[in-house]
Amino acid sequence: MAATSAWQRALRAFAALLPGRRTANATQLAGLVGGMLASGGAQAVTLPEDRAEAMIHAYDGGGVRATGPALLVRKSLADRVTLSGTYYVDMVSNASIDVVTTASPFKETRSEFGLGLDYAYRDSLVTLSATSSSEPDYKSDSVSLDVSQEVFGGMTAVSLGFTRGSDKVGQAGTPGFFDSAKHWKYRLGVTQIVTPTWLMSANLEAISDDGYLGSPYRVARVFGAAVPERVPRTRSSRAVKLRSISEVVPGTALRAEYRYFWDNWDIRAHTAEIGATRHLGDAWLGEGFLRVHKQKGALFYSDNAASETTYVSRNRQLSDFNNFSVGTQLSYLYARVPGKYEIRANVSYEFVRFKFSEFTDIRNGQLYSHDANVMQLYVSATF
Repeated sequence: MAATSAWQRALRAFAALLPGRRTANATQLAGLVGGMLASGGAQAVTLPEDRAEAMIHAYDGGGVRATGPALLVRKSLADRVTLSGTYYVDMVSNASIDVVTTASPFKETRSEFGLGLDYAYRDSLVTLSATSSSEPDYKSDSVSLDVSQEVFGGMTAVSLGFTRGSDKVGQAGTPGFFDSAKHWKYRLGVTQIVTPTWLMSANLEAISDDGYLGSPYRVARVFGAAVPERVPRTRSSRAVKLRSISEVVPGTALRAEYRYFWDNWDIRAHTAEIGATRHLGDAWLGEGFLRVHKQKGALFYSDNAASETTYVSRNRQLSDFNNFSVGTQLSYLYARVPGKYEIRANVSYEFVRFKFSEFTDIRNGQLYSHDANVMQLYVSATF
């Protein structure tokens, strides 16, 4: 097997370690990278494997409940091309603090469709994808192009990506859309096989937004009085993420991640995560992870502004806050015929606690906090 083929398989194991992923044919980092790197052969990348997945997801926290199904199908058409399709639905019941303090609880459904094409040529993999989502008062479309190139005999992969998005913004009770927003995302990444059982990666993302970036339903407070939210119509942000995965003992892998985000609204955010995955016999795979996040708020955020300014917002997601997450995932190998198919059942759970240090609940004047529960139940099959 070629060193580049080894690289592709190693990256799949690497991705499978991440919590919240629907792909759960997880971590065989032991020997998976190791034994294959020594092999030689023709240089050629490997396309993503044929796959079908079906998932039910649920979120419950802060007065918001969201449930729905998700589907993924990917099939190769030739040795160089695969096609994929995705479908995702959120059925939302919203009684969040923003809603209950300024309006009435509501229910709505958001649907998203996606199509993707992968093309492999020698050491390069080109992916073209498009998504479209809609809800009663919002419509979003995007197109992405990503290119991954293997270098240094398949030991290193360099990736470049670009996404162009366009949104249409409406308001309940008003026909049509009253404004729009456009988004540009640029990605650069490097992933390195350090040793036969150790992978490291670094990724940089730059985002530029232009248009209506607020919410027609959200209000700010100035001298205690409710006023319409006013935020800038442009925003530039950057994020860098570092990740390491290593097999520490046979059948057990550890990973560590760090992400730093900053933008020209003066938001600064740090996210750190550690996780472990272990095989529990031949059929079971268990995972646990811990994540912490801390954010410094935007310049124009105020819980209750003491003066009129050009921009003012009481969006708690733009304030100083932190959250803590702990989660687990369990995967069961239901059936496998080597070289033909594999079927896995997966269940995951995550608990998140949010604490806001500047946003108060106007009903009682206390700093706001809430917990959230996230669950996923899904079946995945490769063929």
